[in-house]
Amino acid sequence: MSRLESFFAECALNVDGQLESLIPPSEIEPKNLHAAIRWSLFAGGKRFRPALVLAVGKTFGAAKEKLLRTAAVVEMIHTYSLIHDDLPAMDNDDLRRGRETCHRKFGEATAILAGDVLQTLAFQAVAEDENLSLAIRVELISEIAKAAGTPTGMVAGQQLDLEAEGRKISIANLEKIHQCKTGAMISVAARSGAIIAEAKETEIETISNYAANVGLLFQITDDLLDATQTTEVLGKTAGKDARAQKATYVSLYGLEKARRLAENIHAEACEELRKIERETSLLSEIADFILNREK
Repeated sequence: MSRLESFFAECALNVDGQLESLIPPSEIEPKNLHAAIRWSLFAGGKRFRPALVLAVGKTFGAAKEKLLRTAAVVEMIHTYSLIHDDLPAMDNDDLRRGRETCHRKFGEATAILAGDVLQTLAFQAVAEDENLSLAIRVELISEIAKAAGTPTGMVAGQQLDLEAEGRKISIANLEKIHQCKTGAMISVAARSGAIIAEAKETEIETISNYAANVGLLFQITDDLLDATQTTEVLGKTAGKDARAQKATYVSLYGLEKARRLAENIHAEACEELRKIERETSLLSEIADFILNREK
């Protein structure tokens, strides 16, 4: 097992422990709602975004104990977005993380409520994190809320993505969609780690640039995987972007140009790391992992 694989495995174990402490057990009423939340939250997944919180925080010297709850919070926000994105009114998907989507297992109404609970519990978890100062808690709440809900955030990106289905859009508009839909939460994961570590403003700006490139790289490789891998490998429905006539990097560039674009974005992310006077090899390995991921 490589250093990065070990790091990801440890992150997943620690973050899942935090999530267990934050999410009501399925034995508590309303049982169906809590079972639905846990079905989606503990279905596996890469735990990439919380790992990024931990990796950036570690790079800037923050103790793991200060980072863990925020890492779990980022995963809660991410999972709520997946539950809602999979709904028939949006992406209408039957499979997520290798098993039935939340609405297929528990019904649409319960899936909507499960996402609602995850979102609101996430902000409660940050507000009550006694490992952090009140000032940092407030800053994190503001950062995460902006990343999720503003006109440049995740939800706006989903709306723009829906509006682009079946239409021919420009490369600039495609980048805007994914800077919002995918990039915003990846960026806030990295920024949160740096904020908790009380990094300098210049360091936070540089790590934000790194994360913006990583977010774009993640989306390009996601589009490539959707076009080239099977449902069994991905754990979600393969080829759905083409069937839904979604605007993707593959549909606009083609496979080979999209691969070259990914390599260029990867190089830009690594160039940002060279500006940081810290040990950044772990963050470099994360960029490498995204470029070369197979699912």
